Amino acid sequence: MPQLSKRLEQANFAANIFQLSNGLTIIHQHLLATPVVVADIWVKAGAIAEPDKWSGMAHFLEHMIFKGSPNVAVGEFDWTIENTGSVANAATSYDYAHFYLTTAAPHLSKTLPCLADILLRATIPDEEFIRERDVVLEELSSSHDDPDFLGFQALCQNTYRRHPYGRSILGEKELLLEHTPNQMRCFHRTHYQPENMTVVIVGGIEQETALSLVNETFSDFSVRSECPTVVVEAEPPAIAISRQELYLPRIEQARLFMAWVCPGSANLTEVIALDLIALILSGGRSSGLVRELREERQLVLDIDSDISLQKDSSLFTVNAWLETEHLTEVEAIICDRLYQLQSTEIPETAIARAKRQLINDYIFSTETPSQLAGLYGYYHTVATAQQSALYPQTVNQIQADQLQAIANRYLSPERYAVTVLKPRQ
Repeated sequence: MPQLSKRLEQANFAANIFQLSNGLTIIHQHLLATPVVVADIWVKAGAIAEPDKWSGMAHFLEHMIFKGSPNVAVGEFDWTIENTGSVANAATSYDYAHFYLTTAAPHLSKTLPCLADILLRATIPDEEFIRERDVVLEELSSSHDDPDFLGFQALCQNTYRRHPYGRSILGEKELLLEHTPNQMRCFHRTHYQPENMTVVIVGGIEQETALSLVNETFSDFSVRSECPTVVVEAEPPAIAISRQELYLPRIEQARLFMAWVCPGSANLTEVIALDLIALILSGGRSSGLVRELREERQLVLDIDSDISLQKDSSLFTVNAWLETEHLTEVEAIICDRLYQLQSTEIPETAIARAKRQLINDYIFSTETPSQLAGLYGYYHTVATAQQSALYPQTVNQIQADQLQAIANRYLSPERYAVTVLKPRQ
């Protein structure tokens, strides 16, 4: 059994972080006022870890984890969760897969070992693999009925020409049909190893009890395997506008998706500054693009902008829903407003409003054990958990000249990706 090797430094951070001798990270926070405990397990085994021909493997494996292990029969984990009044689920993205359960504190000693067993020692039975693949293919097919999903996926492919962030997390049908149980077992035994895993425990459980339980249940990992080598190429800077148009049936309004590749989690201050810029552009009725394009000129039905924090490179987007005849005009106005951001100092009132909104949103996102566990796990997977606590401080320290410089650096009106969806006539 691995032993606790060190407690990591964590200034101004409410949780405690430990690392076992086998490389597993544990984050714990005891909340006296709640009888609930959330266990959130994060694995650095998202779509970015897939070999080229194994597209969709990470998400497919998320499904197969729940098909049992040598000690947990198919359906036994679900039975345990239901009969203890607990809740469990999972999700896969580019940088991670994560599995989480919410349970009453007395039930954690029963539910967590069960979850740990299927995570560490997933059997991936052949017959269940074939059966579950149909479920994954149906999920993929259903996603094609969502024009916003299709538009965003096309935008990612248009933006990331080399990096895996451009591929679909759900995979491609032809490649999913070629996947084998042995390939999935290889992927699992390569990536579901302690150094790639963070276990977050937040809620009504004391530290000594939580550490002992995790140390005991996350000790017997599968024998290591080795997947085909994955080479991740850095996305080169855009040198022009990359334009793409798609025509879809059964949509009444057009969609305009615009994207810029921005710094990854290693430059977190710049990403947070871009978060501020996104709110200044479209964070409510009084923000620039919403006020002008939706409220005053009524050129769009809605418009928003966002920054998606990712490990290698983040994605800044501006999305609008509008009539087809307004597409060219709206895109030109958005680009012109980006020019203004770079050439004219942003009013302090707009910055103060955006800062206040960001900090309030952050506070509201740390109210429950589930929110805290997700925040810590996500940050520790793409950066460090301690950095999550510095978010409000970082927001407050950003100045107008920094915002202008960062807009100049990353949000060029002459170098971006644009994907347009139009109704098929």
